[in-house]
Amino acid sequence: MDDSKLGTRNKRGDWAPNEAIGVNPIFSLPPNLVTILKWLPGYFLPWNAAFMVTAFIWWNWLLPSVETMKTLTPGWIIYLLLLNSAAVLLFYGALEFRLYWQRRQGNNFKYNGKWPAENKSDVFMFKNQIIDGMIRTFTSGVPIWTAYQVLVLWCYANGIGNWVSFADHPVWLCILAFLVPIIHELHFYCIHRLIHVPILYKWIHSVHHNSVNPSPWSSLSMHPIEHAIYFSTIALFFLIPAHPIHMINLASRLGLSPAEGHTGFDRVVVGEETSLNASYFAHYLHHKYFEVNYSDGMVPLD
Repeated sequence: MDDSKLGTRNKRGDWAPNEAIGVNPIFSLPPNLVTILKWLPGYFLPWNAAFMVTAFIWWNWLLPSVETMKTLTPGWIIYLLLLNSAAVLLFYGALEFRLYWQRRQGNNFKYNGKWPAENKSDVFMFKNQIIDGMIRTFTSGVPIWTAYQVLVLWCYANGIGNWVSFADHPVWLCILAFLVPIIHELHFYCIHRLIHVPILYKWIHSVHHNSVNPSPWSSLSMHPIEHAIYFSTIALFFLIPAHPIHMINLASRLGLSPAEGHTGFDRVVVGEETSLNASYFAHYLHHKYFEVNYSDGMVPLD
């Protein structure tokens, strides 16, 4: 797949798509039903459907029993921490290995013509962006993500919260599954604007923006306080009538989907004419220019 057919590359080797960032049909006025129906498959496939399936598998086959989760014992908490760590290692690692170690598609569809490995800045631990990202991900990001999950699951097991079943509220829970990505983006936009307040940016969010030229391991390369703020979306399920499977859907999305927006590539090429959209052009521009495009682009908040 030739990126020159879909975009242009400047003298520095930076690539940009020809197509401008658009507004999703569900937010366009006046609404066009035909356009919305054509857009819907792309809304679910591949990523949203993947997170829904992941949540289903997590809840039905991988998580401990509800009876076990009634008590905060180290066994199942450590198990969940290892489960989340394994998911991150596999997903982030696969993208990093393919795009940055093997460089299977070279700089095809790569926004920034340079490679992160060329950045030996002192702002990174061991002067290495990838190592810095991995350390921050596994020592702070995944543990805080897991802590929120443990708290919500423990509350569910003990009947604390606003929980409903599929048997009693099938229509609402199906609608909620559709809304989870939008809830994620609304919350992300609000907290993202908050941590760009100068004092919070200086002491907290600047850590994430050290990755001007991001790669998958930049995704959760954050200050621990930012991790706590970012994953706090999970706590919304104390207020929203939901089933734990929706919380798991959102938590998996929070933990794994940032890799899509931080690959540094517009897409991952998997065949001569086939690719997976792997990065949000809007979010790359945020890393490049800092004070633009605070949302992920699905909801027109900017």
